Amino acid sequence: MKYAEEFRDPKAAKALLTLISEVVDDIGATREKPIHIMEICGGHTHAIFRYGLDKLVHDGIEFIHGPGCPVCVLPMSRVDECIEIAGKEGVIFTTFGDAMRVPGTQKSLLQAKAEGADIRMVYSPLDALELARRNPDREVVFFGLGFETTTPSTAFSIQAAAREELTNFSIFCNHITVPAPIKVLLDDPHMVLDGFVGPGHVSMVIGTHPYDFIAQDYGKPIVVAGFEPLDLLQSVLMVLQQIRDGRAEVENQYARVVPEHGNPVSLAAISDVYEPRPSFEWRGLGEIEESGLRIRTRYAAFDAEVKFGIGYAAETRGVEEPEGCSCGAVMTGRMKPVHCMQFGRGCTPETPLGALMVSSEGACAAYYQYGGARAAAE
Repeated sequence: MKYAEEFRDPKAAKALLTLISEVVDDIGATREKPIHIMEICGGHTHAIFRYGLDKLVHDGIEFIHGPGCPVCVLPMSRVDECIEIAGKEGVIFTTFGDAMRVPGTQKSLLQAKAEGADIRMVYSPLDALELARRNPDREVVFFGLGFETTTPSTAFSIQAAAREELTNFSIFCNHITVPAPIKVLLDDPHMVLDGFVGPGHVSMVIGTHPYDFIAQDYGKPIVVAGFEPLDLLQSVLMVLQQIRDGRAEVENQYARVVPEHGNPVSLAAISDVYEPRPSFEWRGLGEIEESGLRIRTRYAAFDAEVKFGIGYAAETRGVEEPEGCSCGAVMTGRMKPVHCMQFGRGCTPETPLGALMVSSEGACAAYYQYGGARAAAE
């Protein structure tokens, strides 16, 4: 298949839904005792609700929304540090658009921009690099944010800046990794997870083997999935077939994009520029060992934390959630967005309490945007 519409074919979808129902019946799952499948990636969450897959599949399947939205899992203290950097004299602070409205403890980047900070939306760190070339008397900082999907692009931009000796460019690094928080969830005795739909874009960079521990150590199946409705339905079917057959393997549904061993050029750039942090704070999960990346010492000239003296060990760690906000519980699959007392009331896209309502991959944004979940809360 070559075109998007082929991955949205209704006849093929109906055939997959029939097969899914048959396997669920073979397993014996029901609405009261469902199979719990976590889609790790926020992009998958949005696709599930955009295409109504949660309503089309057998009611013996319950989707659990995972921590695969890098904007959403960022602690508020790091947003505060972005605003602190942006407020310094001579700084042009650049960021992806979906981070602009994420609340810190006092304000968002958008509010800081309205108050006079020079904060600009860009499409890539290379745009920020070009701003640095054009503004040699200004310090241009890019908000490096994302999983392994976006990490190569910031690594390439740092390498380019180093080659050009462009000393007015730096990255505020908040890159994080997918496998570590999944292990935390699997170690949580209160979580009930029967299988995983894995993030395709992340695996495009890292391949499939970083998930081997899920199958080997925890006995849970995981299928790396694409983002079209047929991709997701086929991936759910593959997870269910493993459960029915008593297997636990890492399978790759998204083989048209994801190579088994990842992208060697991207992996080499990441290894050259970054190293693991001893730990990193995740919203809803707390500090997780070696779950984040930091810029290596040899590239310290391009590290905004070094330039501006904003250390990760600062006393701002562990900022409490706003009163009534359940982002942490939703992000870790412990609560559905509609069960949050603020959903659609005190927390909307116009007046967000948390990142999940404003991020393009946030679970609350998916529920609010697509259909009946919003009405259920009003």
